[in-house]
Amino acid sequence: MPSANADDIDYTDIEEKYRVQYDESFDQTLIVDGVPIIDKSKLDRLLAKICKEFARKGVAIRPDDIFMPWDDTTGKSKGYLFADFRTVDDANLALSALHNHPFDSKHTFKINRFTDVEAFANMDETYTEPEVEPFTPKEHLRAWLADPQGRDQYVTYRGDDVEIYWHGKPSQSELAFKPEWRDFLYVAWSPLGTYIATLHRQGVRLWGGPSWKPQQRFAHPLVKLIDFSPCENYLVTWSNEPIVVPEGAAQGPQYFSPDDEGNNIAVWDIKSGHLLRTFSTTNDSDLPATKKQMQWPALKWSPDDKFVARVTPGQMISVHELPSMYLHGKKSLKIEGVLDFEWCPQGEKDKEDADKDAKALNGAATKPVAKKARENMLAYWTPEVANQPARVTLLGFPSRTILRQKNLFNVTECKLYWQNQGDFLCVKVDRHTKTKKSIFCNLEIFRVREKDYPVEVVELKDTVMDFSWEPKGERFAIVSSSDPNLGNPGPGITIKTDVSFYQLDHAKNDFRLLRTLTSRTSNAIRWSPRGRHVVLATVGSSSKSELEFWDLDFNVEDTGRREQASKEDWGSGIQLLGTVDHYGVTDVEWDPSGRYLATSASAWTHTLENGFAIWDFRGQEIVKRIQDRFKQFIWRPRPPTLLTKDQQKQIRRNLREYGRSFDEEDAAEESNVSAELIALRKRLVDEWNAWRALCKKEHAEVRVQKHGKAEESQEEKEEIEVWVDEVIEQIEEVVVE
Repeated sequence: MPSANADDIDYTDIEEKYRVQYDESFDQTLIVDGVPIIDKSKLDRLLAKICKEFARKGVAIRPDDIFMPWDDTTGKSKGYLFADFRTVDDANLALSALHNHPFDSKHTFKINRFTDVEAFANMDETYTEPEVEPFTPKEHLRAWLADPQGRDQYVTYRGDDVEIYWHGKPSQSELAFKPEWRDFLYVAWSPLGTYIATLHRQGVRLWGGPSWKPQQRFAHPLVKLIDFSPCENYLVTWSNEPIVVPEGAAQGPQYFSPDDEGNNIAVWDIKSGHLLRTFSTTNDSDLPATKKQMQWPALKWSPDDKFVARVTPGQMISVHELPSMYLHGKKSLKIEGVLDFEWCPQGEKDKEDADKDAKALNGAATKPVAKKARENMLAYWTPEVANQPARVTLLGFPSRTILRQKNLFNVTECKLYWQNQGDFLCVKVDRHTKTKKSIFCNLEIFRVREKDYPVEVVELKDTVMDFSWEPKGERFAIVSSSDPNLGNPGPGITIKTDVSFYQLDHAKNDFRLLRTLTSRTSNAIRWSPRGRHVVLATVGSSSKSELEFWDLDFNVEDTGRREQASKEDWGSGIQLLGTVDHYGVTDVEWDPSGRYLATSASAWTHTLENGFAIWDFRGQEIVKRIQDRFKQFIWRPRPPTLLTKDQQKQIRRNLREYGRSFDEEDAAEESNVSAELIALRKRLVDEWNAWRALCKKEHAEVRVQKHGKAEESQEEKEEIEVWVDEVIEQIEEVVVE
């Protein structure tokens, strides 16, 4: 037998069985363009920042996995890099999360797969016309505005059921939609009424459109509070439970990453659903033993959605740009002792100026812009510290220019109230005497539209419980009280209050008292969105629940052409329209048109006679429903009108002509109702007569069968003669003696 040689043995089957398969593809490699060009001294810092940026989006990568090409002639990088990830899934996640992601104010990442580069190089340059996909129109999220009757909507939350209603005339009020939403905390409309939000254990869900389909979701577990930005571009969510990212949790731009752990507040982009940034509600300077009540909203939006700011009490105001959420100017506003601030609202005039600026910037303006739009403005206050007085400051932003400051003394607390058009700022200053035993109040009113921002002072001897500006007006109302029980009322004790109305007197450039209503129990002021009408309510009291409906221009027919009252007529137009009572009222809210007021008694506050009522502006009851476990009533907001001021003036000028058509519709509706009622009554009478005839016929047949022949009923007849005297002719003769 020949000897076997080791070289002649075939091992191919064993080698094939135990062959190690090497991954020779480059699917996990990405090319990142848009990287800052640096020299080698800054390489480590740049790689650390890039790794941190990837980690914020839920993709882990090490500096060793990044290769950055260099230009040998200049000694600088070429502005792009190669990133090698552990798996293809990580690479795909990084591509979706960081493509077109702003790295800083000057650089934006552009990411492609390494394997796509070869495909781009070998791409067939022959043009092939793509197939046209069939167009599927989406639902219009503001379709409810096209309602032919011009009705508003409101939502009610009772027990576990949510119902959305149309509200108009009694014949037009009906159920619009009853969703099958379950296991949520409460509902909330967005500021312009486009979405309705529900808060679930898993996060927030947005619904909208004619079919009320889900529009977006935000995964913030155990969310308790939400806040929309004014233009509905962003959403802020808060939970009392810190964010926890479990092992193996889903990663992506719409989910939390490990860097977000421990925070409570999240900022989201509504259209994309992406998470922009998270914050913590606890400050490092707070002591562990001290528990402070959280201020909500914790983040305050500028009226144009360009900035969002938060205050660190006693230290600074941090303003972030949108949508990058980077700190504006890379630094906060360091303000020693700052406690609170408020953005100035954007009025109709400001919006018009901003639109003109935008058109001029795009080259679409036909005329040169004479005046630029007013920049954003915020007001903040600082308390007295050492020898420094308390101070209120108006600050222009983003220029960070101090526009006006006012020093205040003996200050206990300040509250800032902007008028909704941004024309006035009222600072309610609670002051104490030198002995600090009593508190009184001053109103510092800034006239923001005028040069040098003049300040008027209204001195009051009592404590102001509530303050409210008239929308689009120059008046305000306050609720004040000198009741000794104020601050610590006992059970069954009602606080006596006074309600005062003030108006700007252009002759003296000062705010003047119009009228004071004494010995009231009202503690809340609710102006109509259109101004003029106001409701004074007693809210949250167990013994009083009165609502007073007032008209401040009772003698004026057209509020659109309201003029300054004369000295003799000053305050004479304030008229009480009606007084009603809604027991246990907890919430009072006007509808967007300013014609109806809704009051509700929520089961979240008490369980006695829960339900809601709707009144007209005169206090006449329209609807009242007592419902067990009733929780919420919210009117659906409306966006600003698309009509220009000239178009609105034209409508107001021709209002009588438009009114005729509406009167005809009302008359036709009433006649239709009357015709239907008459037809119903006639049908009921005919049915009665038919039934009576049938019964008589059946009765006659029964009698025939019983007696064998029909008995004719003989009725006694009685003849009555009637004598009628008729005067044929009458002659009067005068006898002369």
